[in-house]
Amino acid sequence: MMEVKLFTGASFPLVGLGTWKSKKGDVESAVKISIDAGYRHIDCAAAYGNEKEVGDALKEKIGTVCKRTDLFIVSKLWNTKHAANDVRPACMETLKDLGLDYIDLYLIHWPIGFKAGDDKFPKNPDGSMLYSDTHYNETWAAMEKLVEEGLVKHIGLSNFNSKQIDEIMSVAKIQPAVLQVECHPYVIQKELIAHAAKYGIVTMAYSPLGSPDSPWAQSGKPSVLHSPKVIKMAEKYKKTTAQLLIRFQIDRNIPTIPKSVNPERIRANFDVFDFHLTTDDVEELESLNCNQRSIVTRDKVDGEFVDRDVNHPLWPFHIPY
Repeated sequence: MMEVKLFTGASFPLVGLGTWKSKKGDVESAVKISIDAGYRHIDCAAAYGNEKEVGDALKEKIGTVCKRTDLFIVSKLWNTKHAANDVRPACMETLKDLGLDYIDLYLIHWPIGFKAGDDKFPKNPDGSMLYSDTHYNETWAAMEKLVEEGLVKHIGLSNFNSKQIDEIMSVAKIQPAVLQVECHPYVIQKELIAHAAKYGIVTMAYSPLGSPDSPWAQSGKPSVLHSPKVIKMAEKYKKTTAQLLIRFQIDRNIPTIPKSVNPERIRANFDVFDFHLTTDDVEELESLNCNQRSIVTRDKVDGEFVDRDVNHPLWPFHIPY
């Protein structure tokens, strides 16, 4: 399996299993199948509500199919746990659910904090989000303590923009190892990837297939998975469109986490190491870039989706990257 190196020298597998939107009852089987198929990188998050099931799968496979040290497990701190005194308890809950002694990579899921509490999406009486006033710099200092304590090996960021990365770097005692963002041919993230790389931060791609089933996916244009250019190129390589899009990230040296609970697709998504794209084909896929994001949280107002957090000062999409 191909890997990239983090700033610590640790190996980070280029292909992992995503678990967002994987339902209870499906995700445990998906993780087991993925490990049997050769995956050693599993991407999780407290907000997905399925880490206990992931943990059940890990318990069965660690010591039989693989060693704990063979695996690279990622999880994320949710928005309601940004306050410094909430970070460690949140991490401990994830460790308990996953049945692990440490997490390989722990990310701040979003730069925006919500009001602390057990409600993952606290709202005002008018239906708007109830935010906290905790700044992510405070959260970061608490994340660093997790590394110092040995609860996590690396810490990082998810859905942060370039200026927010700069701000974290200006206060960090321990630098972010990874930046996780939406990335596929419609959102290639070239400038953001280059910006992160200046600090030695590895960018990884979530939603590499464009998340056509995202509740916020934009209508009116084919998903990247069904783009005529992608379909034609996949036929050229005798691969599925999903395999082509995963290989697109590999050939850009971007770790990626396709999600599936379908056994055949899980195996097929990992069967991407026997070919590579030409430079011209990578560039042709990059030419599809149109900043069409699937993962921008939206709420329905009068029957239309509107960006939920657009008026928050820490909304990461106020600037181009």
